[in-house]
Amino acid sequence: MDSLTDLKQVPYVDNVSFVAAPRTEGHQDVQAVVVSLQVETDDALEKFPELKKLVHAPTGMEVFVTGGPAILYDMQQASKHDIAKSEAIGLPIALLVLLVVFGTFVGAMLPMIVGLMSVTLTLGVTYFIAQHQSLSNFLPNMVTMLGLAVGIDYALFLVSRFREELKTGVSVGEAVAMTSQTAGKSIFFSGIAVLIGLLGMLFVDLTFFRSLCIGGVIVVSISVIVANTVLLALLGMIGHRINSWQVIPKRFQKKKTSLFWEGIAYSVMKRPVFLVIIVGGALIYSMLPIGHMKLSVPNAEVLPPSYESRYGAELMKSTYDSRYMGPLQIVLHTEEAIWSQGAIKQMKTYSDRVKEINGVKEIQSYLSVLEQKKVNAAGALREEELANMLQSPDVREQLQDTQLAKGHTALLVVIPSLDPDDTATDDLVRDLRKLEVAGLKANVTGGSAYRLDIIDRIQKEIPEVLIFVMGITYIVLLFAFRSVLLPLKAVLMNMLSLGASLGVVVLVFQHGVMADMLHITSIGYVSATLPVIIFCVVFGISMDYEVFLISRIMEEYEVSGDNEKSTAEGLKKTGSLITSAAFILVVVVGSFIFTDIEIMKALGLGLGLAVLIDATIVRVMLVPALMKLLGEANWWAPRWLRLKTPSKLEKL
Repeated sequence: MDSLTDLKQVPYVDNVSFVAAPRTEGHQDVQAVVVSLQVETDDALEKFPELKKLVHAPTGMEVFVTGGPAILYDMQQASKHDIAKSEAIGLPIALLVLLVVFGTFVGAMLPMIVGLMSVTLTLGVTYFIAQHQSLSNFLPNMVTMLGLAVGIDYALFLVSRFREELKTGVSVGEAVAMTSQTAGKSIFFSGIAVLIGLLGMLFVDLTFFRSLCIGGVIVVSISVIVANTVLLALLGMIGHRINSWQVIPKRFQKKKTSLFWEGIAYSVMKRPVFLVIIVGGALIYSMLPIGHMKLSVPNAEVLPPSYESRYGAELMKSTYDSRYMGPLQIVLHTEEAIWSQGAIKQMKTYSDRVKEINGVKEIQSYLSVLEQKKVNAAGALREEELANMLQSPDVREQLQDTQLAKGHTALLVVIPSLDPDDTATDDLVRDLRKLEVAGLKANVTGGSAYRLDIIDRIQKEIPEVLIFVMGITYIVLLFAFRSVLLPLKAVLMNMLSLGASLGVVVLVFQHGVMADMLHITSIGYVSATLPVIIFCVVFGISMDYEVFLISRIMEEYEVSGDNEKSTAEGLKKTGSLITSAAFILVVVVGSFIFTDIEIMKALGLGLGLAVLIDATIVRVMLVPALMKLLGEANWWAPRWLRLKTPSKLEKL
């Protein structure tokens, strides 16, 4: 303890003591010390670097600092490192793809400018929000991931459409106007689809989701606004110079990619039933691991083992009996002062009933401390004897130092029979919460209770999240596509790609499949927050390509009224562009797989895989096949919502 002398002298350090929990075999060379602070979590986080400098390793020993503030501090450092690392991986590859797509430096740089501007503006806005509201450590990562992904993609579609319009011989102003009317409109509805998904997180009343929702909504909104204002203005200023600074000679650029996509569309539409059954069945099979998904709430596990707080937490877990390190805590409020005989009687009654509950190994309270001091012949002290002992000021002061009793509040510590992370301990929490004693108000907390509350709240609200996101998305796309079946098909196709990607996330993070190759530490479960985050973010993002494709098919259908021809033309004119946009998004979000924080790794894997599936298997095979099978029914809608086509809808 001499090495902690400097730490003890800090004014806001309340107490420094050895951990008294039983050890596991073979760990007698490890000693843990608990440092209690008299400050809130945010203040402790701010003061952590100062405190850590005061911790000196005794001779011949190593010191690892862990616990809440240490883990949060490491998360902040990892978050900053992850943003820099993801940008270093994703941005150069994105720029390279843009150079290949446009062939010119000017055309390639505009999407990069929009993406970086969206992220920068959002981080500036969230800085001011953070002055008044606590935000998640993961918010900057979410903002960077979404901002670069959607910002670059939206700009890619606008710049591409602008160049396409210029080739028709119209003026620069007319090209900008037509770009805004077509691609700009698609971006607007795509942005709304993404926002709907993000807003779904608000249905789960947790600060973590609220924080990520704020960052996501702001960055997507800014991306749409910047693309439809700043970028359009830049296009008007640059004009035909968009094709200057040629990087890739025109003779090396592909000339027949559009024919390739047209050929695929007609090939798929020749055997639609076969492809729908095979491809749909494969995607549904990929979703099966979701049925065996195990949810939990990680703590230090969100960090890789190389971080000190993670290593220290693992060392603590292997050294000490986890049941004593993660006990349940029951905060009891009494009507009378806890020193009174009436309150003592209530406490004894409550304690005795707790002991009878299955799954309780041991309980600790201020009564058990007193009984250890003096035991009568019968083996236990009566209420009046306990009350008499509590009349002594010295005894009261000693009990207050243990933080087990004060005023009208007492703490009952329950040591479970099983590991705190065991699902059977969840049943113990539920049983304790059912226990009632007149005159006492009990609140059960602790690690197991916290985990149970988080998971229960998420599982309870998931149906509302699904109904809101899918329902509102359908309504928005109903007006965007002016069709009853196309929005429904889009939602169902999105669920297939999303479900398949989530199934892979379960395999990797819970079962460890390919975990070593992806540098992922499999912890045997999936973070309880991940399904909601992946669904809300992925549903909106992966809807982008469906919106862009169907919007272009709809444009062609308004002209020709031919369902098959419109489908082939739509895929022909968007195939290369959507593939490039999807590849950029996969690279940007996929780069987070190689960062440090496990949640961002999972989100990068889930989102990247969902977009890859959606932009290839779903868009190339399922969409044309279903367009063929449904035929003219694709475009059916009530008369007031119908498309104005040459003649075919009049027959429906």
